Amino acid sequence: MEPGKRGGKPCIRGLRITVYDVLSYLASGMTHEQILADFPDLTKEDILACLSYAADRESHLKVIAK
Repeated sequence: MEPGKRGGKPCIRGLRITVYDVLSYLASGMTHEQILADFPDLTKEDILACLSYAADRESHLKVIAK
């Protein structure tokens, strides 16, 4: 995350592509290969790192009972 870049959202290796962008593409049904073709600066490892980041954030979420 860099202040002033993409609103401070987590980006991949200093690129202007956010983790959210990649996760959104995957959620919409794009394959790894399609994402890599559209964004040649990305690697398969970048996509896997986005998934790992999401899994890690999910594990830290807390549910507040009412």
